[in-house]
Amino acid sequence: MSTKNNMNFYALIIGTEILNARREDKHFKFVRDELQKYGYELFATFIVKDDVKLMKSCYELIKKDKNSILFSFGGIGSTPDDLTREIASEIFTKKPVVRHKVFEQDIIDRFAEKAYPHRVHMADLPHGSELLFNPVNNMSGFSLENRFFFVPGFPEMAHPMINSVISKLCSLRLEKFRLTLLAQTSEETLISQMQLLPKHIELSSLPLFKDGKANVELSISGYDEEEVQKHFEKFIQELESKNILYKLLTI
Repeated sequence: MSTKNNMNFYALIIGTEILNARREDKHFKFVRDELQKYGYELFATFIVKDDVKLMKSCYELIKKDKNSILFSFGGIGSTPDDLTREIASEIFTKKPVVRHKVFEQDIIDRFAEKAYPHRVHMADLPHGSELLFNPVNNMSGFSLENRFFFVPGFPEMAHPMINSVISKLCSLRLEKFRLTLLAQTSEETLISQMQLLPKHIELSSLPLFKDGKANVELSISGYDEEEVQKHFEKFIQELESKNILYKLLTI
């Protein structure tokens, strides 16, 4: 399991309805905003069709990242296009799904005879799954290894579930320090200095054109305020040594 300050958060939406514009995405902003409350950021986001090959490829990619934390939305219902349980089982456990007896009973308690023949299969989960409580109707999501989390596609159900997960994973709030400037020059001017940054200092360089002239918005961030300030000063010194105009930005 990755350490608190070394978690790469992925959000994946099984979203054929979003891709064909029948629904609007409401998940990515929610996850981004919840993580920001604790000083964390999304590492990558995906919206993918209900396609077996594509879903497998995405899950494989995320699994290979030893620091990955996955929030997967959708595809855990009882219709034929709900593929998440079986694919997650294959990719993350290399075993077939098994009937989760507690969830099975929850389904029976809620739907009685209407639990059969289809709804009960929502309890067929990857081996070793832990249930995620659904406060709306008690039709659970599930997690694997306390780092891969699978919830319904409905925001009113999924968001409270993910909120609970994030509050536990990110109980220790991290504060990230960011400094940004806008310089009247091209990126090329600052590349040599960029190459000297330690890998743990995050760099963002955005080329812009203002009044037909090259500009660059440069931003660096990290968890050590003094270290971030030290490296930022080197960019300022580089600009001033070449008489390049710049201004500091608050973002």
